[in-house]
Amino acid sequence: MEATTYNYKVVRQFAIMTVVWGIVGMLVGVILASQLIWPDLTFGIEWLSYGRLRPLHTNAVIFAFGGSAMFAVSYYIVQRTCQVRLWAEKLAAFTFWGWTAVIVLAAITLPMGITSSKEYAELEWPIDLLIAVVWVSYALVFFGTIVKRKTKHIYVSNWFFGAYILVIALLHIVNSAELPWILGGHASAWYKSYSAYAGVQDAMVQWWYGHNAVGFFLTTAFLGMMYYFIPKQAGRPIYSYRLSVVHFWSLNFIYMWAGPHHLQYTALPDWAQSLGMVFSLMLLAPSWGGMMNGIMTLSGAWHKLRTDPILKFMVTALSFYGMSTFEGPMMSIKTVNALSHYTEWTIGHVHSGALGWVAMITIGSMYYLIPRLFGRESMYSTKLIEWHFWLSTIGVVLYIASMWIAGVAQGLMWRAANPDGTLTYSFAQVLTTMHPFYMIRLGGGLLFLTGMLMMAYNVLKTVGAGRVVNDAPIPQAVHA
Repeated sequence: MEATTYNYKVVRQFAIMTVVWGIVGMLVGVILASQLIWPDLTFGIEWLSYGRLRPLHTNAVIFAFGGSAMFAVSYYIVQRTCQVRLWAEKLAAFTFWGWTAVIVLAAITLPMGITSSKEYAELEWPIDLLIAVVWVSYALVFFGTIVKRKTKHIYVSNWFFGAYILVIALLHIVNSAELPWILGGHASAWYKSYSAYAGVQDAMVQWWYGHNAVGFFLTTAFLGMMYYFIPKQAGRPIYSYRLSVVHFWSLNFIYMWAGPHHLQYTALPDWAQSLGMVFSLMLLAPSWGGMMNGIMTLSGAWHKLRTDPILKFMVTALSFYGMSTFEGPMMSIKTVNALSHYTEWTIGHVHSGALGWVAMITIGSMYYLIPRLFGRESMYSTKLIEWHFWLSTIGVVLYIASMWIAGVAQGLMWRAANPDGTLTYSFAQVLTTMHPFYMIRLGGGLLFLTGMLMMAYNVLKTVGAGRVVNDAPIPQAVHA
């Protein structure tokens, strides 16, 4: 028999875990920010050292928080826009438990120091294999649902989701190519491995992966989220559907080649560094085209911003997206990079995208989604959402502004030289200068974490007042 309901169970599981992992990831971030001010904070316990917790933080925020959000919204949106139930539901259930297992294994192995030491790809080969199996299952469920759709048209969000699913699979498999120690007779460390690449080739492959993890996991994927939830929340159609298609194709073509800008002034050939810079500058056009398309969707609905904090989250996220996608290309310019590279400025840039764009569009979308998964029209408290919005916005601004100023000061102090060629400032002097900015960053992080805790309380009360919706009726209308 043809299904007459949507599968909301797996969507709900991922949505709830998005909130849980968001708190975990940001809590670890606050601990790390504190350790830079008080190095002895964790009493020298090796499992809680900065070097062990830092990859845990990045993996928790990107793959646990961001990844769970993407599974939730892509499963929700593909059903709603295709007017069919998810294909291969047992496989969809596997993706939830498999992805959760990946996250738990990361939370165990990274503090133990079990790591491949590759940025954003620190997990060892057994976990990498599990990721690949889960991801292929995800692709089968998603594209299987697209194939059996009842609508002729494939909505633009699904194009963005499809691109991110395919590219992340390619990136993960190529970058994670590695040789386990056990093949060399080192059975005592069976989980350890060496990268299949070495030297500058390893660096090139790593940052082709690393930047495209940002480009596709944290950008293309969340643009798919934006193109569905902003029109829904605003009650307006997308400003320009044609622009959204141009945005999709141009972004996907250009982003793949921007990775070398992470390797300016390194052993990478100069032509490759310049290529990365040029493609990074080209990225400005599609990025800002997408931002303006999202913001202009509010034409005729701007008045809703006065009373709708969910819409405030979404529009502010787009503003941060525009800002960070302007800043990124500027930082790839070699003369700017000479000042900014390896400084706190880069940290500020990363968090303007990760907190300002990714986290805020996710939070807004979850506030839209979660009530509907529990048979309610809205969250328990709109006032708490309003408070959450202001805490998050002020927190992000404090965080990134302090890191911008700290980074520029750091870069200038590092390159300052006396007439005889010796450095003007010692390492200790530069570090001392950073102290007040680290305090401000910690304050911003605490505000953001407080907002997430408010969200958890609001979600808990919403769940308590609602009822679990595992199956929602598919309407007869053609649109979602």
